[in-house]
Amino acid sequence: MADDELEAIRQQRMAELQAKHGDSSNNQQQAEEAKQRETEMRNSILAQVLDQSARARLSNLALVKPEKANAVENYLIQMVRFGKLPGKITESGLIEILEKVSQQTEKKTTVTFNRRRVMDSDDEDDY
Repeated sequence: MADDELEAIRQQRMAELQAKHGDSSNNQQQAEEAKQRETEMRNSILAQVLDQSARARLSNLALVKPEKANAVENYLIQMVRFGKLPGKITESGLIEILEKVSQQTEKKTTVTFNRRRVMDSDDEDDY
């Protein structure tokens, strides 16, 4: 009987592990689907807002600087949600937006030199 009970416990534990593992893979699948829906929504909004040349410029920017392109996309989507865009944005309008975003995210670097004091020739006289 001990073997039968042990086998039943093993099967129960195996079923619990499979259920737990199945749930985690299901959660990952749902997260991927949600991410894909969000990407599709972003692309549809941007397709409605930008004309073809502006869309091409933004996709070229995304290849070179994905962080900046993402910031511009977020800015455009935010403007759409607040109703601040009058119509389709042309390439020149997108360039203006790019300039605004780069001014806001511009990093200022400064360089300071700390020079070491080299022993003077006067120090040799002390020996």
